[in-house]
Amino acid sequence: MRKVFLALLLLITTASLTTAQEVTVGSKAFTESVILGEIATLSGEAAGIDVTHKDQIGGTMLLWNALKKGDIDAYPDYTGTIIKEILKDDRLVDFEAMRKALAQHKVLATKPLGFSNPYQLGMKEEVAEKLGIRTISDLKKHPELQFGFSNEFMKRDDGWPSLQQRYSLPHPADQVKGMEHALAYKALGVDPKNDILVTDTYATDPKIKQYNLRVLEDDLDHFPKYETVFLYRDDLETRAPAFVKALIDLEGRISNDEMFALNCKVELEGQKEIQAAGDFLNMDVKVPTLAERIWRTTLEHLFLVSISLLAAIFVAVPLGVVATKKPKLGHVILTSAEIIQTIPGLALLVLLMPLLSNLGFNAIGPAPAIVALFLYSLLPIIRNTHTGLTSIPPSVNESAEAIGLSPWAQLWQVELPLASRMILAGIKTTAAINVGFATLGGLIGAGGYGGPIMEGLRLDSTRIMLEGAIPAAVLALVVKGLFELVERALVPQGLRLKPID
Repeated sequence: MRKVFLALLLLITTASLTTAQEVTVGSKAFTESVILGEIATLSGEAAGIDVTHKDQIGGTMLLWNALKKGDIDAYPDYTGTIIKEILKDDRLVDFEAMRKALAQHKVLATKPLGFSNPYQLGMKEEVAEKLGIRTISDLKKHPELQFGFSNEFMKRDDGWPSLQQRYSLPHPADQVKGMEHALAYKALGVDPKNDILVTDTYATDPKIKQYNLRVLEDDLDHFPKYETVFLYRDDLETRAPAFVKALIDLEGRISNDEMFALNCKVELEGQKEIQAAGDFLNMDVKVPTLAERIWRTTLEHLFLVSISLLAAIFVAVPLGVVATKKPKLGHVILTSAEIIQTIPGLALLVLLMPLLSNLGFNAIGPAPAIVALFLYSLLPIIRNTHTGLTSIPPSVNESAEAIGLSPWAQLWQVELPLASRMILAGIKTTAAINVGFATLGGLIGAGGYGGPIMEGLRLDSTRIMLEGAIPAAVLALVVKGLFELVERALVPQGLRLKPID
């Protein structure tokens, strides 16, 4: 017994030490942030730490809230963003003041990594030359120009609202569009009347080179310094000190030219971010093959779809039965499910994240996606269950009562079998919806086919997007075929749909 006890104690101690060494790194949904996340991940692994990288997760506040909550342990950010967008305190005029303010949130910051990446405005070189635009102030002379900015830039304190005020730019709201940043670059044109001519960009953005952009001089010094740092939770100093040391070792090591070159390797030369990170660290890294990537995302996608669908079936079918037996309550059930269905998918994810976080769940990852999929799955199954049961001729129920079947036996032996085809049709519809909708999970690090789709959009790569889109379409067909087999097994033969000759 003593040996068993000692063995259990050793196992618990080992598990505790292993847990203490686990670290999660996050990164924003743009190339540079993902590369820096990979650099931190590889550096931590080289120091013997078990590091997970949740990449391309939304914007600043999503990652900041995840850091404070403990859903992630570290992520790269920029001093200007931290002061203007996170802390919202213009009195923080120096680096040490910013670090002290962060410490109040139990967050620490490394010293700058060595490069600065401020916001800039850019436009095609030939257009800027033709219109004589070299500075942001020159835009005042051209109130007819249309702007296309990233959605985050449209809302940030250091973004468009304050920029317009600082430079007294006369451009009305209908000429300033918020859009996905990769699409804004593609939308840049040469026709002042019909095209977007100006967008926001970054100092180390390879798209400046790719699209031959002229960077407009910030002649009124609107944009603050954007020195790059890693933010990390203060408990890492005791929980994973080797990882903190790995981050600190990166201080001052990456120049603007080096970061620009790393970004170009990914966006212009087609390297994976982990390859670029490995090149910078002089480390050999294994890049998953196409088959390995598709297999991994398929398993992740199946997890999201299957868990949410099974939960919806176990909840929605009984609710459909209740809606049939209790018409007044049924009206409330169906109306509630219809209201949920009207909420846009992305909005539902955003609403669920703080709610789940307050309940103790990880707000970044599968949990919000699974709950959103579950909620969207309810209406088709409830409605079809209700329709199937209410469509049974009254004479059938009367016959069941006449032979002495109890209400419970009548439901199980008569009503549900007769309604099974309609119920399965609702489940089949729900499964198809889930396969497509689950791709939104890529926005919050939930995995699945949404990951390569978002990556392809970010890198303007149709090939990468197809890594998610084609398997998603194939999976939808496979799911449809599986449910047809289930229908043959569960639906009485006389109730099955007959093929039309």
